[in-house]
Amino acid sequence: EAYGLSETSPAATINPTDGTHRMGTIGLPIPNTDLKIFDDERKEVPTGERGEIGIKGPQVMAGYWQRPEATAQAIDAEGWFKTGDVAILAEDGFIRLVDRIKDMINVSGFNVYPNEIDDVASQHEGILECAAVGIPNEVSGETVKLFVVKSDPNLTADDVISHCREHLTAYKVPKEVEFRDDLPKTNVGKILRRALRD
Repeated sequence: EAYGLSETSPAATINPTDGTHRMGTIGLPIPNTDLKIFDDERKEVPTGERGEIGIKGPQVMAGYWQRPEATAQAIDAEGWFKTGDVAILAEDGFIRLVDRIKDMINVSGFNVYPNEIDDVASQHEGILECAAVGIPNEVSGETVKLFVVKSDPNLTADDVISHCREHLTAYKVPKEVEFRDDLPKTNVGKILRRALRD
């Protein structure tokens, strides 16, 4: 397992091949590459906490072609490229991807990570696959909506909500559940939350 973006040409981290790899992580930064996990105010978060991945190294792009404004948003004055990916850095330096900032749901000022909801909901034996998105709400700004593909045809929205209520904090529990025959995906099988939101 490894990680990179077009803007990092393309590698930034990789799991070691000497038997010390950690499954479920994106490994360690490659040589000459620095990686930090930042909060919303660009301060480094403590080990074990969620934040945005920042990358600095020789493979990071100089900027977006003829788009200085976009470049200034992506790369700060110290040269850190803001990836838009949320991760957790472990004590041993291994990094675990947890979400995308663009997918984050804001419920009454609280950050809700859709992957956390997906992980909990998908543990229900009647759910084949699911995806959480934020939908506008006049009171809380956004609420959680869960799109579900059933493995059990008798599964109801109340079943899903009750299951989530047992395992999630109240503001993370989906307020709406919509059943689908399938979920939109990219050509590599990733669920397209943007298409669900639209």
